[in-house]
Order: sequence, then C-alpha cells, then structure tokens
Amino acid sequence: MAGFTFSRRATLLAGAGLATGLRPGLAPAQGAPVKVGELNSYSRMAAFSVPYRNAIQLAVDQINQAGGVMGGRPLEFVFRDDGSTPGDAVRVAEDLLTRENCVFLAGTFLSNVGLAVSDFANQRKKLFLATEPLTDALTMAQGNRYTFRLRPSTYMQTRMLTEAARGKTAKRWAIVAPNYEYGQSAAANFKRLIGESIPGVEIVAEQYPALGRVDAGATVGALAQSRPDGIFNVLFGADLTAFVREGNTRGLFERRLVLSMLTGEPEYMIPLGDECPDGWIVTGYPWEQIQEAPHKAYIEAYRARFNDTPRKGSLLGYVTAQVVANLLNKANTTETEALVDALRDLRTETVVGPVLMRGLDQQGTMGTWVGETVLRGRTGTMRNARYADGADYMFPEAEVRAARRSA
Repeated sequence: MAGFTFSRRATLLAGAGLATGLRPGLAPAQGAPVKVGELNSYSRMAAFSVPYRNAIQLAVDQINQAGGVMGGRPLEFVFRDDGSTPGDAVRVAEDLLTRENCVFLAGTFLSNVGLAVSDFANQRKKLFLATEPLTDALTMAQGNRYTFRLRPSTYMQTRMLTEAARGKTAKRWAIVAPNYEYGQSAAANFKRLIGESIPGVEIVAEQYPALGRVDAGATVGALAQSRPDGIFNVLFGADLTAFVREGNTRGLFERRLVLSMLTGEPEYMIPLGDECPDGWIVTGYPWEQIQEAPHKAYIEAYRARFNDTPRKGSLLGYVTAQVVANLLNKANTTETEALVDALRDLRTETVVGPVLMRGLDQQGTMGTWVGETVLRGRTGTMRNARYADGADYMFPEAEVRAARRSA
C-alpha cells in the first residue's frame, strides 16, 4: 500500500503478529498470565540453551506488547534447569505443573531426558512440546498423544546430509557418535540412508565415546587406522572441539569427505575458532547470510536486546514462542485435550517460513540449513548454504503408522 512506512518497532511487532494472529497497535496484554513450563539443560548445555531462553523471552515480550494471547492475556514461560538427567527432569516437570500451575510443558535438550519427560507427560495427560531433543523414538516407537517435537529429528537431519553426498565417490565410511540415544539413532540412520546416495558403501569403523568424555587421541587414532574414505560425525559441543583439534593435528580429515551433524551451528562453530575444518558438509545456521525480511527483523531485535549474535538455539527459541502463541490463540483454552487437538496439523507462520506440526506423528516441519564449512577470517561459517525444509525429509507415512501402532 503506497504511502505507508513502518517503524522498526512496528516491523518487529508485525513479525510477532504473524504467529499470534494479533495486529500491532493492540493494547499490551493484561490479566492472569498463561504459563508454560520450560525445562532445559541450562547449566550443562549453556552454549545452546541460554541463547534459546533469551530468544523465547524476546518473542514473548513482543507478543505481549502486541496484545498477548487468548484475547489479551500475557504469555509467560517459567524456566527451570532439567539437571540433564531423566530423574531430575521428571521432578522439575512435576514441579512446573503442580507448584507453578503451568498449563503445559516445553523444552529439554538431551534425547534421553526428552524421552523421560515425554513418558511423564503421557502418564499425567499433559501436553509436552519437545523443542530440542532429536531422537526419532520421541515421535516414532515411543510416541504418544501428548508429545510433539518442533526441531527436525535425527532421521531428518541425517537424510539431509546423506542426500547432500549424492554423486560423491567415498565407499569406505567411519562413524563417530556420542554413546547415548541421539548418537546411536544418528548412526543407525546413516547406515540406512547412505547407500541411497552412494551405492556399495561399507562401514569400516565405529567409535562411540561417552558424551562429554571423548578421548580424542584414541578416537582419532582408531578412525585413521581404518583408512576410511569418508567420516560421519555426530559429536557436538566440547567433544567436537577436542575431536577437530586432534583430527587436524593428525591429518585425519585430509582428502576425506566428512558429513557432520550440527557442526554448522554457531554455538559449536564459534569454539572451533580458526581450527574450523574446510569443506565438511554440515547442518547449521548461517544467520548472517539470511535475507528474508521477517528473519532479518528477528536478528536485528536479538542483537539489539542482547548485544550478541544469534545462535541456532536463539532461532529455535524464537520459533518455539511463535508456535506456542499460535497454539493458544487457536485453542482459546488451557484445557489439555483441546490444546493437543489444536496442535495437530497446526500451521504457524514463523521467521523460517511456515511450520506445520504434522498430525500423523506430531513432528514439526521446521527445517535447517545444509552447506559446507569454511573459515572466514578467524571464524568458521557455512558456504553454499541452503534451507532444507523439514517437510521434505520426514519419515514416510506408512513407516510412521507402523511404528506408532506398536508404540
């Protein structure tokens, strides 16, 4: 419409309004807040979870300023550390529901923790929106009516990587993954999928170090001894940094194709510094290369608020708040069964585009970026990156039905 210009603040509120169904200019939210219990590994996985929490609060503030949810009530997230163990997480989840009177649960980071909270939510018949845990079991074999997952699963991201390897010639592959649910699931998916892109593949080595306790020297040595053509890496965090440093020192990655889950995410790329490897095919988040207006508005708001660049956790947190607000507005109630029904096949316009919570398996279609690692200056980033829409990489429907029927 010619003749109209928008202030920066109005643009940001409009971005929030895409998810909430509200229009900028409404009175700020008032009255009793709608409380969502958010539990996550804020101590152990701070590099991801703290930016995630920051972005949730940014989005919530925008949503409330634009009128709130359910006809004008404030949205509130109650944040708690899940202790990074299943037992601690279940106790925290109980506290959020009973003492804090939260209407439902969201969050968790580690896959085993997410599965424990999912089981708890099923027993208590309370909605649980799992945001970060990637295990396929969460929406497949151990899926239940009350658990949904927002982020692309292990299967989805492994498929993105293996499809990016199509046309490559690496036949002998080694796998390195943390020895818990997420790593084991990723390894199984890789074995299943890589042959579709590179026929005749052979797995020549597998290393499964304990999460957070990788012996980088021994791991790199074992992989090198197997003389692979390619390496599928699932390590992240401090384990990834140690592995890359030792691998660079010993020349493990020279003339070898590497597919690496999550490595392109800033929270894992930044600690690598100038040791960032070149040419790995990764999933990640090249925030500085994204040009879509709603996404750029979110990035500007995040940087202005926190004086920092966004992480992948930041993006996930912001989208989480957008989906939650849209859910509450659609259901227009805090009654659990109505919320569950409203979330099935809910479509939300987010800063990464439309995200659908597929009713069949209650898995979100949020995607991620696939590209190659590259060192620019003293910091790693991604080149040739493209957004892979999660809707294109989900489990086949027949497989979902079979898995969930037996759950």
